[in-house]
Amino acid sequence: MAKKQSRMGERPCLFFIYCIFVPILLSGCSHFNEGYQARSTFMEANDLFNQGSYSASLDKYEQLVAKYPARGDRVLFEMGIIYAYPKNEQKDYQKALECFQKLIKEYPESAYRQNSETMIFSINNGVIKDKTIALHQAQIETLHQELESKGNEAVALQKKIDALEQEVRNKENEKVKLFVSQKGTADKILIEKQARRLTLISKGEVLKTYKIALGGNTIGPKERQGDNKTPEGTYAIDSRNKGSLYHLALHISYPNEKDKKRARERGVSPGGNIMIHGIKNGFSWVGDAHAEVDWTKGCIAVTDEEIEEIGKVVPNGTIVEIRP
Repeated sequence: MAKKQSRMGERPCLFFIYCIFVPILLSGCSHFNEGYQARSTFMEANDLFNQGSYSASLDKYEQLVAKYPARGDRVLFEMGIIYAYPKNEQKDYQKALECFQKLIKEYPESAYRQNSETMIFSINNGVIKDKTIALHQAQIETLHQELESKGNEAVALQKKIDALEQEVRNKENEKVKLFVSQKGTADKILIEKQARRLTLISKGEVLKTYKIALGGNTIGPKERQGDNKTPEGTYAIDSRNKGSLYHLALHISYPNEKDKKRARERGVSPGGNIMIHGIKNGFSWVGDAHAEVDWTKGCIAVTDEEIEEIGKVVPNGTIVEIRP
């Protein structure tokens, strides 16, 4: 779900545990269980959001606000984010505004207040952009009809259509960027080879997960050039290639010193040029089906749409941990 810089982690430090341990023994453990159960329900709601099950996620948050009213400000913020999320086909800006406005009114000291005020501003801008998009789409339809009836004006009308469609795409991208600005950027990429999973993490919390395809030789770390293995270890994103043969590519800093030492001991080249990238140009129509087989030469592959999304929230320098 929404990852905010103001969100505080709920896992208590060791000192805090010692401070409350004796009172808990004296008063019973119901408060501890309630906190644990609340965290568990928050995690379930967040997982449903990451899976695209927005209605089910909202239902979980409705349960939370009824059962744990003290968490009401966080629940209202999370529900507002879901209602305003651009990719939610049932998004409802009015309900999102009501959530954020209720939070500000009923929880004036909440840590989520400032972000709620920012989201109210962003949503109002989004509504204006939606109206502009609708206007342009109506104009596009009108131009399409004119194009059919006026063949001699086809070239000029097509240019107008292209310009308007590009403006629509630009405004949609602006809406997504407004949302991403509230979620924050990722500070770590976790790649789990066995699970074929890439996870974006920000301040210890999961932003989103993706299915991936790996190198054809999946067992063990990369040892030498040409072995078709995906590396294992800790690296970083050190550059990116927007003109990649695979749509867009984020370069991983393989080999590290451990990889180089292993290759020297074997008398081989460690290889390199390991990327997180999209699908080969001309084959984007394959979509999600690409992940059914490990087809790369050692890189990590996602869909073209997913690498675009990842590239927006992963700056150069982001840590990349690749596990077996």
